[in-house]
Amino acid sequence: MTKIADIRTEYKLQSLAESDVAANPVEQFSKWWDAAIKSNIDEVNAMTLATATPTGKPFARIVLLKGFDEKGFSFYTNYESDKGLELASNPQAALLFFWKELQRQVRIEGTVEKLSAEESDVYFASRPEGSRIGAWASPQSKVVSTRNELEESFLAYEKEFKGKDIPRPPHWGGYRIVPKQIEFWQGRPNRLHDRIQYSLQKDNNWKIERLAP
Repeated sequence: MTKIADIRTEYKLQSLAESDVAANPVEQFSKWWDAAIKSNIDEVNAMTLATATPTGKPFARIVLLKGFDEKGFSFYTNYESDKGLELASNPQAALLFFWKELQRQVRIEGTVEKLSAEESDVYFASRPEGSRIGAWASPQSKVVSTRNELEESFLAYEKEFKGKDIPRPPHWGGYRIVPKQIEFWQGRPNRLHDRIQYSLQKDNNWKIERLAP
């Protein structure tokens, strides 16, 4: 039986030098994103979202990236879920992408803001019908007695919206993580990994530094 401590992978696919990276971290992320897309990684947009209460109690879960640009990185959820309540009381978060096929990680830290109602409406309208109904039917993060309760709620909303446009629930929408720090990690042999960190400065320029692995 393999010991947990003996499980290890030797990283040797690529390297990351300061001379190779873009001056802007979003541009650099876009390059790595394109490489990840071309690598046919399963659920390439899956990312760990870490939040915390005002007292510092941490929480983490996987969510899906739904967009990124110079403004930040976006995802959608129920505002009344645990993560929604945590973000309302402490609007700071961290994201982590792990693309093991490329032996890469990207860590993003920043402040959080809600997307506009218009942005949330546009994305909600693009979702499959079942997902739109599910947003109404599920009291996300709340205790439910049985799965039947959820399924009955779904059927009730399905009946209510039959033949109609399904509006976005007022308790559902998008968030944007506005990055203050982004780190790009490339696995290297002997655990001497490449770590390039971008930190936003007061003049809104990005400082690029190498971190020890």
